[in-house]
Amino acid sequence: MRTKSIEATLRDAERPGTRLNRSLGPLQLTMMGIGVTIGGGIFVLTGTAAANYAGPAIALSFALGAFVSGLVALCYMEFASTVPVAGSAYTFAYLSLGEPVAWLIGWDLILDMTMGAGAVAAGWSQYVTDFLATFGIRLPESIAGPEAAVNVPAVAVILVLTAILAAGVRTTSRLNVAMTLVKLAAIVLFLAVGVSHVDPDNWAPFVPEPRPAGAEGGFWEQPLLGWAGISTNATFGFAGILTGAAIVFGSYSGFDIMASSAEEAKRPQRTLPIALMATVAACATLYVTVSLVVTGMRPYTQLDNAAPVTGALEAAGEDWAVRIVGVGAICGLTTVVMIMLLGQSRVFLAMSRDRLLPGWFARVHPVTRSPRRITWTLGCMVALMTALLPIQDLAELGNIGMLTSFIAVCVGVIYLRRRRPDLPRAFRTPWVPVLPLVALVLCLVLVGSLPLITWARFLVWMAVGVLIYLLWGRHNSRVATGATEPPGAPDTRGATATSLPDPADPVADPRADPVADSSAGEGASGEPGR
Repeated sequence: MRTKSIEATLRDAERPGTRLNRSLGPLQLTMMGIGVTIGGGIFVLTGTAAANYAGPAIALSFALGAFVSGLVALCYMEFASTVPVAGSAYTFAYLSLGEPVAWLIGWDLILDMTMGAGAVAAGWSQYVTDFLATFGIRLPESIAGPEAAVNVPAVAVILVLTAILAAGVRTTSRLNVAMTLVKLAAIVLFLAVGVSHVDPDNWAPFVPEPRPAGAEGGFWEQPLLGWAGISTNATFGFAGILTGAAIVFGSYSGFDIMASSAEEAKRPQRTLPIALMATVAACATLYVTVSLVVTGMRPYTQLDNAAPVTGALEAAGEDWAVRIVGVGAICGLTTVVMIMLLGQSRVFLAMSRDRLLPGWFARVHPVTRSPRRITWTLGCMVALMTALLPIQDLAELGNIGMLTSFIAVCVGVIYLRRRRPDLPRAFRTPWVPVLPLVALVLCLVLVGSLPLITWARFLVWMAVGVLIYLLWGRHNSRVATGATEPPGAPDTRGATATSLPDPADPVADPRADPVADSSAGEGASGEPGR
């Protein structure tokens, strides 16, 4: 259960060869969180989860998801503000729970973001298809329909966004801000138009009668809790609300992506906590409001498609609004795919720095300061998964991966408080250990509400990860070999200043950054650690 020291993790983030550029201010970071959070949940999963699991009570599923996300975000904020480097839950687990757990969480995060990006890309394809149809342009169902062997538009957008990410985080940030503003304007327009078409009869019953477990899809479609005898209902009723919450929970993954990008934030100790909670609060309000309007406009049984928002407007005869909201939905889903691809590349980068994955990936481009090798590798992986799996399978696999990583973060906060009580923390999670334990239990309930088929696929993925770790990571990690330099970094043996943050950088200056390694005698200012 060997761990990596916090001081070494912070030094690695400042190595010239693998250092990312701190260029994200408070606005860019908040917009990134909203950009990746508002998208798939509103424009894609609202209809699927309402039709198959919760009915109009999908609004309660979103509210429950927001509550759990808020608790987990408080745990994330302590880690992200204390150790503001790439890697998110993987890095946090390596510092607190040990290398094997960290590897599994990192492997799990790759699944989470890969499948999440693929699910949203599939929804993007449906919105583009519907948008073009309003102009009389109809893409063949063989390449863009639900039954297409390969979803060509979804694969194409993933590859284009991969190229944009390879150009650097500044380009990504500017594009994200512009598209997020368009997306928010489209949501406001939908609410303004849709509220006049709400029929309260569509909300009755608000919580549909529960159906027996496995009644719809057989044994493998029942939730894990139902199979274990803890719950007897898989769809609708209270169990349906829980399953719906588990399905849409991935819609709140924005704060996880923000934590992955902490290394590229200016003054992360100050901006990250504010941006994280603001993102959860704003997005929860929009999710609950939109889900109520959508299920009020159309019966929930008619919402089982990848474009429920524009579908509801089209059914209401508001064709002029379909095009405008369609543009906003396309922009919104584009930002979600882009930022999820960004987040997974940063997790992969952290794992490569530690040589748990081949160090060849850890090198960043000297001009764009982006990990191009990782970006293209993962982009092609997401494109392949999107081509092979349907949207619901992608969403469920992504959510089980995310919930597992959240559980590790909750445990890690409790453990690190006991192991390193003296560690300077820019933000402290309140009511430890009670709050992390509550978040942990709620995450376990949600992950247990996912279908057995999702669990089976997840266990296969994790088994492959264990095999890779035993064959490669266990013997080659930097902690195992004692290597002091991350792969791709210039040789700084015999030098002292080159491995330190730039004293002229106010973010890296230990006097401005409470987590700099001044306690080890290596602070640029020579001042003792606070």
